[in-house]
Amino acid sequence: MVAKAGDVIVREGQYLKVLPLMLNGSLRVTQQSDGREILLYFVQPGETCIMSLTSCFFNVKSPSTAIVETDSEILCIPTRFVKEWQRKHDAWNEFVLRTFQSRYNELLDLFNAVVFSSIENRIASYLKNYAAMQHTNTVPITHQALANALGTTRVVISRILKRFEQEGKIDLHHRSIRIIKL
Repeated sequence: MVAKAGDVIVREGQYLKVLPLMLNGSLRVTQQSDGREILLYFVQPGETCIMSLTSCFFNVKSPSTAIVETDSEILCIPTRFVKEWQRKHDAWNEFVLRTFQSRYNELLDLFNAVVFSSIENRIASYLKNYAAMQHTNTVPITHQALANALGTTRVVISRILKRFEQEGKIDLHHRSIRIIKL
């Protein structure tokens, strides 16, 4: 499958017919609660979405939404093969276990960041990680989208970003943030 940035390939509450495996590009995986969206993680080339994998294994509705972050090529594996390959192919079994371990570690890191890190540090970390992942110093994001990703409000994000700009750490632009020295 070839997908464009912004395409929704998995919707929360949907039964999956295929498991997406990223060949190139990236996905943003989110969940919604009380009208707010929160970023869970990004899926990069050579990875799959753990939420989709779980939905395929147990034939349950997806608990998350997967949105194409950058133009992507995605290998769509029919769900009927997911369990079968788990039993028959050691390499697939290892891939699945590595995927679970990796996402588990990321979710623990996210939990620790939310509990123990200031919102300023979480904003800086998000911007630096996104920039490193996309090999750029400009992050194409609105204040509202950043607030959604970090589970806070746009007002809080805007106030902190303005302070970062005044400190010479970033440049704010319409729908993007250029990192100078975070």
